[in-house]
Amino acid sequence: MSVQNSLRLVFAGLARPARHCLRRNLHTSPKLHGRTPKHKSIKARDMILANSNPQEAKGESEEVDQKENGLIRMDAETLSYADTLSAYTQEQKALLRDIYTKEQVASIEAGEAAIDPKDLEDQAVVREDRMGLPYFDDLSSIHPVVDKPIRAPEENYDLNQRFKTEDELLEDMVDWFKHGPEKPNVMDFAKFQQNQRLTVGKEEAERNPRNYLAPNIPVIPSLANRIKRDDVHPDVRRVMLQTGYSEYEIRAFRTKAVVTNRVANQTRMGKQYKLYCLFVAGNGKGLLGIGEGKAAKRTDALRIARYAAIRSMQPIHRYEERTIYGDLHGKSGGTEVELMTRTPGFGLRCQGIIYEICRCVGISDIAARVSRSRNPMNTVKATVKALLSQQLPEDVARARGRKLIDVRKVYYAGSV
Repeated sequence: MSVQNSLRLVFAGLARPARHCLRRNLHTSPKLHGRTPKHKSIKARDMILANSNPQEAKGESEEVDQKENGLIRMDAETLSYADTLSAYTQEQKALLRDIYTKEQVASIEAGEAAIDPKDLEDQAVVREDRMGLPYFDDLSSIHPVVDKPIRAPEENYDLNQRFKTEDELLEDMVDWFKHGPEKPNVMDFAKFQQNQRLTVGKEEAERNPRNYLAPNIPVIPSLANRIKRDDVHPDVRRVMLQTGYSEYEIRAFRTKAVVTNRVANQTRMGKQYKLYCLFVAGNGKGLLGIGEGKAAKRTDALRIARYAAIRSMQPIHRYEERTIYGDLHGKSGGTEVELMTRTPGFGLRCQGIIYEICRCVGISDIAARVSRSRNPMNTVKATVKALLSQQLPEDVARARGRKLIDVRKVYYAGSV
């Protein structure tokens, strides 16, 4: 090939039109090129409270603007200076009346009169010195765990303090009847009993004694009322203490006995028969637990299994609060369970035991297949193991170092 032909091929390749890759615009919002703003831009110098510090202002133009407007323009930093927050002049009040009503002007003047300008210097200031607190606190109340208690002075302690005798208490009552109100009522007598001293010695030692004990941790009234009830069953009270649920929440949980068997234990005294129960429990909003119970009486076995299932409840991931994230597989003993996600409206097409589990956890669309052994107890355990083995798409994307994008929100404009 000659030099002329090679150059011809090179220039022919450059003259060939380039192929452009047509890409679809997947953004849901319309293009905003060439859009003009609806309102004009407001400059900082045209605003009343946006200007430089008048103490640092040195230009004549700024002084002229302040005189023409009649109001001193200040920013947030200027508000921290107490000397710049002076009272309104008559010209400024006239300008305020043009903008606000009489009631609004009166409320503005009353609010500024109630606030001391010196308080604004220290308002909302976080201390950065060594004596500053490591946490945010308005210091309006003493926290019994974080703060140190305020103790009475040591002078309030009295070594010779003793309780009054019955005669001394009777004398106090006689003095009250003599020098008290002429026609005492029940409220007056209650106040007398409340203010009556029970000891002899320093009054401060009884009213405000010196105490070296730590203050008591406050009791939450709502939680205390839940537990300190006499009509609550002991088993229910124990579950309330262990889980923190109220009695109403425990009663509202959905529970179902899926397996009940009569079992026997061979001893030297013969066979000891008992009843075995397997319960599933849930709140219908993503909580699921299983519990086992065994007792000689049927009612005891059911109660033990039911409360054991409530105590062992764990959160289950649900996609759109109706199905699972992808297909799942669980195995327990010789039983293998396959759970498959389905579209909305599919329903629960599965075995009866898995159906009750899905009802307890709050799953409405799922398909399931049980292979190999059909043992009911292993079916329950394999199903729960499969539901707990779900992985969220966000966790998978984070582990792979990828970015997760919901395709439905792109193609359907976020309406799904």
